[in-house]
Amino acid sequence: MREVDADLTALDRGIINAFQGGFPVTERPFEPAAAALREHGVDVTGAELCERVRELDDEGILSRFGALVNAEEIGGAASLVAMHAPEDRYEEIADLVNEFTAVAHNYEREHPHLNMWFVVSVADHPDPDRDGGDRVEEVLAEIEAATGQETFNLPKLREFHVGAKFLVDGPVSDGDVDLSALGPAVTPSDRGTLTRDERDLVVEIQGGLPITETPYADVAAALDADVGWVIETVKRFAAEGKVRRVGVIPNHYALGYTENGMTVWDVPEDALDEVGPAVAALGFVTHCYERPRHAGVWEYNFFAMTHGRTEAESERRIAEVKEVMDEYWDVGSNDWDTLFSTRILKKTGIRIADRADSNTT
Repeated sequence: MREVDADLTALDRGIINAFQGGFPVTERPFEPAAAALREHGVDVTGAELCERVRELDDEGILSRFGALVNAEEIGGAASLVAMHAPEDRYEEIADLVNEFTAVAHNYEREHPHLNMWFVVSVADHPDPDRDGGDRVEEVLAEIEAATGQETFNLPKLREFHVGAKFLVDGPVSDGDVDLSALGPAVTPSDRGTLTRDERDLVVEIQGGLPITETPYADVAAALDADVGWVIETVKRFAAEGKVRRVGVIPNHYALGYTENGMTVWDVPEDALDEVGPAVAALGFVTHCYERPRHAGVWEYNFFAMTHGRTEAESERRIAEVKEVMDEYWDVGSNDWDTLFSTRILKKTGIRIADRADSNTT
């Protein structure tokens, strides 16, 4: 995919930097968003901003515009899984794994043994005495039977940070515009389940909002719902963690962020509480988790994902992660590794509808 950074206008750069989160949840959100850009020296009207966001989406510079739904809070479960695929069977095994609808993403990664990494996403278990984690294990047993290869389940034990932001040179270079306080005041509910109307809203917005000057009214029309209810529910979902953020989601490959490094660390258990937040605070770390070890096969318990636009930039960022690690424990050469992705084998969206259905009352 072509790198487009050099072709971006000041308006494009302002959009990408300012609105990867914190976009207004109001009936006409592009008006206050444009006003915020004008305060940063970008002369644009609400209508012009809406049109340019639509064009950036059409051109593939944005992956989408809207609410980033947190599938974990909607229902079901997901897990990262590693596998060894012998070189002479690699393509065959990749095809077999990718045939499973529960497999959402699959990457080839550089590692002498665990060279295939995929995400399994499932609905809640139909047996009320079991949960989504049990369903993940059932899918992995099916994958092992189909491929003849052992899988290594690496579910998230603790999340320190999820918030991929990909900034470019230009206005709002620190990406600090946050207009999420605009709109109605909401009170989070204490319900873990969804109502049928909430389920329908989640499914409607999971792929993005309509890029019009009145996106929430368009969603309301599609659902035959009240626009005020749509706005209030999206805001409440954000307060509850069902929506991680609202805004533009850049296509990081189109912006040149092609170096995808999964750094893994064997962190002493007594250092995790301090290491996790410290690494998560690094602006270029997009994901940061504690995951389980597998004795004799996988000794790492801490994952930090970085992205870079060149190999040299990626290496500098990984070195910064190590510098932070060194502040909390004595990192040896065998205590960490970086697994670069060499190929995308499958990349589909998480199947939100199935997960929401299983958690709807």
